[in-house]
Amino acid sequence: MDLDLTAAGFCGVVLAGGTAARMGGTDKGSVELGGRTLLEIAIDAFLDADEVVVVAPTPVPTTRPVTFVCEDPPRGGPVAGLLTGVDALLRRPRLVGVLAVDMPRTTAGTMRRLREACAGHDGAFLADPSGRRQLAGVLDAARLAEVRPDLEGQHGMPLHRLLAPLDLALVPAVGEEAVDVDTWSDLRDLST
Repeated sequence: MDLDLTAAGFCGVVLAGGTAARMGGTDKGSVELGGRTLLEIAIDAFLDADEVVVVAPTPVPTTRPVTFVCEDPPRGGPVAGLLTGVDALLRRPRLVGVLAVDMPRTTAGTMRRLREACAGHDGAFLADPSGRRQLAGVLDAARLAEVRPDLEGQHGMPLHRLLAPLDLALVPAVGEEAVDVDTWSDLRDLST
């Protein structure tokens, strides 16, 4: 039996290249919550991942080794970020996790539940209490490759359009898992 050293079971992509317009253009990844940056918290959600790629305009020091990459052109949206992140992985994963940097209550336990929910589906995403899909999910990498658009179709493409052909399980959030930090008041509310 040949062992494929270029394959991995689970890899993660952290999307940290958004515009943060409602926060005055602040780099959300550098915002601190409880003395840690949102980027470090997001990387921790991929504790079980064989490899993590961070899609962001500028690399910053992290406590865990990660690969930084920026989509071209920058700020191309979540589809461009996800696919750029997947392309930057050194190993081909069976499952790829994706997480927005502004979801600090999504944990490694959340990602484990999402991976479990993938069984029999093309992927699984976290759903907020209203049932709306959040930018925290796990996808079958082979199925993602089958539906990915060409390079020109990635920039500005909404994530729901990329995911539309896929059979996705929705996993209800537990507690604050689906909370994202879109405004300074969101951050304040999480801090209290």
